[in-house]
Amino acid sequence: MPFRRSGVLTALAAFTALSLAGCGSGNTPAAPSATPGSDAPLSVVTSTNVYGSIAQAVGGDRVAVTSLINDPAADPHSYESTPGDAAKVAGASLVLYNGGGYDDFMERLVQSSGAKPSVINVTQLSGLAPPEPAGSDTAPADDPSFNEHLWYSLPTVQKVADQIASDLGTADPTDAARFTSNAQAFKGKVADLITKEQAIGTAHPGARVAITEPVPGYLVQAAGLTDVTPPAFSEAIEEDTDPPAAVLQQTLDLFTTNPVQLLILNAQTETPTTTQVEQAAQAANVPVVKVTETLPAGVNDYITWMGSEIDAVANALNGS
Repeated sequence: MPFRRSGVLTALAAFTALSLAGCGSGNTPAAPSATPGSDAPLSVVTSTNVYGSIAQAVGGDRVAVTSLINDPAADPHSYESTPGDAAKVAGASLVLYNGGGYDDFMERLVQSSGAKPSVINVTQLSGLAPPEPAGSDTAPADDPSFNEHLWYSLPTVQKVADQIASDLGTADPTDAARFTSNAQAFKGKVADLITKEQAIGTAHPGARVAITEPVPGYLVQAAGLTDVTPPAFSEAIEEDTDPPAAVLQQTLDLFTTNPVQLLILNAQTETPTTTQVEQAAQAANVPVVKVTETLPAGVNDYITWMGSEIDAVANALNGS
């Protein structure tokens, strides 16, 4: 589902000229792009630390990764770029972002930078976005059937690793084989996560769950679970609005009449409404698993983070 939060992802007028990169902002510009065969690492800029951790896994010590959003308390949907961010993008060899309306500020930064880094738009790479009608200006973010939280789609993450290796190898042919090897190792670990998801579906086929937002939607699908949340509820929370009273009541009823087996809550966008739903789950002894959109404090590894979230879902359904 699309994010349309008030005031989010706005294009700052300051980005109309790259001369802003020279303004005093307190931000350090990204390291210059490396030339093939040099000892300097390639500069990689990502929208969030989730993608930054994937880029680091593939690039190893041959990349210097900057994630513009790395605060676990931050809401990525409301991030406003700075002139310092524009300077980082302008100096990058590779830019990696989610796309699909999730982090539009990155696309604007690339367009306004005047530079030509390699760019990976995960939405375009994934093949999961619905096709745009010929001659239409409709973006994937405008299609309510599209879930843009693509880092929860493990097959997509494997595609991202391959593309990072390819783009880094083009920028630094000397280390191309190393990037490919790192990507293969990373993809193997992701494959283990896919096996974990499938094990959930085997143990709890079709288990009914509720979610506050579509953030973990790909995990829910891959695990063979059934999301019974009223779509109007998760859409309202996603858009930072209050759901209609009748819709909220339908959601609360999920914990009283034929209760769901699990509530998955996005910890980074908790509101009085989601707190009310969480309290209803707790009152009904329905386990609650909290997920996030960026890496938690103290965690800098995608595999560790995503593995812990999959394990939390499995443990909650297992009653452990």
